Amino acid sequence: MEPLPILDSMKLSRPVSWFLLAFGVWSWFIWITFAKNLWKDGSGLAFDDAGDPTAYFWVHLALAVTSFLLGTAIGIIGFRGVRALRGSADTSPS
Repeated sequence: MEPLPILDSMKLSRPVSWFLLAFGVWSWFIWITFAKNLWKDGSGLAFDDAGDPTAYFWVHLALAVTSFLLGTAIGIIGFRGVRALRGSADTSPS
């Protein structure tokens, strides 16, 4: 996919790029763990007595999936920023 021309001139700083990448990794860890714990919930909130998912389960699953996808997108932006900075450091004159 070709980047938009307006994005060609945008650069993220090294700390911001690493922060965004770390946020993306954190999101993978946190939200996947949250979804696993939600699936194994035995408190009666996520599943009713018949074992069917409750509204609590669906709302929190939607929250986890949405947060996971947003975290992934943010992590990709951070990764691209880090990669762009490394590429510019390799080509800059000494």
